[in-house]
Amino acid sequence: MKKEFIYVKPRTRRASERFENYMDRLHSCRVDERKNGKVFLSSITERYSFCINEAEDDHWEIVK
Repeated sequence: MKKEFIYVKPRTRRASERFENYMDRLHSCRVDERKNGKVFLSSITERYSFCINEAEDDHWEIVK
């Protein structure tokens, strides 16, 4: 099965720190699961996993 990827951009200082330190400033994330309006993601570096609200998230923006 083909993997789904989305691109994210940090909105907060906390997200920016994780973006720089764990994600190596790479916007691509692999979608691991979608459930109840949340998207569970793994960074392309595989060093950071997190979930975001699909509609609107305080810490992350989905880049289209």
